[in-house]
Amino acid sequence: MEVDLNRIIDQVVKDKNIKREVVIDTLEKAMLTAARRKFGPEREIEAQFNNETGEVELFEFKTVVAAAPANESQISLDDAHRHDPDAEVDDQIGIKLDTAEFGRIAAQTAKQVIIQEVRGAERQNIYDEYKDRKGEIVHGIVRRIEKGNLIVDLGRGEAILPRKEQVPREMFRVNERIRAYVLDVLRDARGPQVILSRTHKGLLEKLFEQEVPEIYEKIVRIESSAREPGARAKIAVSSRDRDVDPVGACVGMKGSRVQAVVQELRGEKIDIVPWSADPVKYVVAALAPAQVVRIMVDDEKRSMDVIVPDDQQSLAIGKKGQNVRLAVMLTRWKIDIKSEMAMRAVQAELAQALSAVDGAGDYEAKILLDHGVASLDELADSEVELLTQIPGITEAGAQTVKARARELAAEKARREREASAAAPAPGGTS
Repeated sequence: MEVDLNRIIDQVVKDKNIKREVVIDTLEKAMLTAARRKFGPEREIEAQFNNETGEVELFEFKTVVAAAPANESQISLDDAHRHDPDAEVDDQIGIKLDTAEFGRIAAQTAKQVIIQEVRGAERQNIYDEYKDRKGEIVHGIVRRIEKGNLIVDLGRGEAILPRKEQVPREMFRVNERIRAYVLDVLRDARGPQVILSRTHKGLLEKLFEQEVPEIYEKIVRIESSAREPGARAKIAVSSRDRDVDPVGACVGMKGSRVQAVVQELRGEKIDIVPWSADPVKYVVAALAPAQVVRIMVDDEKRSMDVIVPDDQQSLAIGKKGQNVRLAVMLTRWKIDIKSEMAMRAVQAELAQALSAVDGAGDYEAKILLDHGVASLDELADSEVELLTQIPGITEAGAQTVKARARELAAEKARREREASAAAPAPGGTS
């Protein structure tokens, strides 16, 4: 080839961050592919890059024969001596081919192979660089927007922030800097291989790790987190050092640390919760800022009935159920918020059923509530052994209470059906 490829190779190595050996190997493969297309696959041809001349040289290997050659894979001894004076019969000699003979089609074939191989090498480089960075935060620049997906330039390659991994109310413009969480790295994807996310809770945790040295140093630990991206998040933290307040460490002086995270998440509200091994304390903390009066725990169902003051019920539940929903995700306990008024009504219903036994009433109803029995249906289905633990209730009395609870539950259900039937239809007139 007339062109010195060394300069081109050096430029590709610099621009694409690909090893020189890979580029040379690609050139050799490209020339070999073009040669086989021109001369046929049955010819034994090898390609070698000459560093001194900057040329990919092609050699066809033939077997030296004493008589006239029988096919293209043979060469007569006399002809062989023109290439190698020391050649002998049965030797294999390499004859340099004239690459200028390839013409336009061969050159185009070589170009296509080179482009394909270089792209493959680029993709492998990107995969190798980012495969161990899943779960980290990366910085980039938004280069373009394709069907709602953001294509992000990471410097060494491109990543994609899919529409479903974007916070709905966040807007990024082309050439704007962005930080995102590496959700996945794909080996064989046609488009960008690095998949980013702005909605994953891992972004919240990694931002706190960057802002709070105690988390990075593992003095403070993030035990759990929950997000409704763009709206609100909760994060539970604990400390390995009694002298370090985990919540205070995350808040920072005058709220500087948490505000840095809030700013990066563009105003997403964040509740920092002290983690506790005691699930009751943990749930109470998770429901903050709402106050909790009492909690009834069902360990088997991993659920809690949480009683709050009447004026705190909406606060505990949150806007559209957001606060309690995040608390459930954070603690992994099923939480049912009930007001004191509602629980007083339930206690009265239980007391009415318990009154089937002489001397039983409000006090016994409160005992049942403390044991997690929070409705007439639950009382009707409760174990006799549970009821007989209450002073004054025998096995026969327990059966009587259960029967009375079923009657009251059926009566209550009938009244609710009648009230529902009597109510005007939506949009109707009374």
